[in-house]
Amino acid sequence: LASGPLFSTATDTDASIETEKNPRLSGLALKLDDGTRKSHSIAENTQFVTGFFAGLADRDSYRSLMTSLFFVYEAMEICMDTTNEERVKLLDSPQLRRLPSIRKDMDFFYAEELGSDWDKKIEPSQASKQYVARIQEISETKPHLLIAHQYTRYLGDLFGGQMMGGMAARSLDLNDGEGTEFYRFEGIESTSAFITEWYKDLNKLDLTEKQKEEIVDEANLVFALNIAIFQEIEGSPIKAMFTLAISTLKQKLGIS
Repeated sequence: LASGPLFSTATDTDASIETEKNPRLSGLALKLDDGTRKSHSIAENTQFVTGFFAGLADRDSYRSLMTSLFFVYEAMEICMDTTNEERVKLLDSPQLRRLPSIRKDMDFFYAEELGSDWDKKIEPSQASKQYVARIQEISETKPHLLIAHQYTRYLGDLFGGQMMGGMAARSLDLNDGEGTEFYRFEGIESTSAFITEWYKDLNKLDLTEKQKEEIVDEANLVFALNIAIFQEIEGSPIKAMFTLAISTLKQKLGIS
């Protein structure tokens, strides 16, 4: 006789349906969400939020932040274009790619001052250099680790993009997408539906347990690399939060 039940129970069926609806409850999706959540202390999360607000203190601070992200995404997307790692390519999507959008933001911030060839004149910060070096290193040695960078950066941008882009526009008085194209994801009608499908694709990847653990470790490193970029920004987070609060209040009161 078989040792297990002949038919799945209602509970088993319900769990299977729930997992299908929410792929974050299983597989690598669960490992990444759970593994990165546990390793991030309250202090680190505070640094992340404070760092982002520092980037909203004034246009120079925000431009510095966007410049660092430009170099990061340039490296990421060049490596994604040139890699032979099919599992990375399976998670790639033109709707997620940020380089075309962030180039528009760089045009806004630099073209008048430096000309149309601004990309030949700007230099990455020290933290950006370290971030880019890591992307290039794993692209050559362990390209499956690029999945951690896709997960951490793209999903983070997609989750918080509308909110962060709106805060930047209000805090810095930017109009009609000027300087905030990075946070606009054209072609994605439903963020939650897109992310759910992305997680499903993630869980279908053929990876060993060791590779999955390596990807989780890399995702935590990516978080630290982003913190380092924020720590370089010299803007005042308190000033930015105050400006944003006043701008929001004026908007609600209908005061220009």
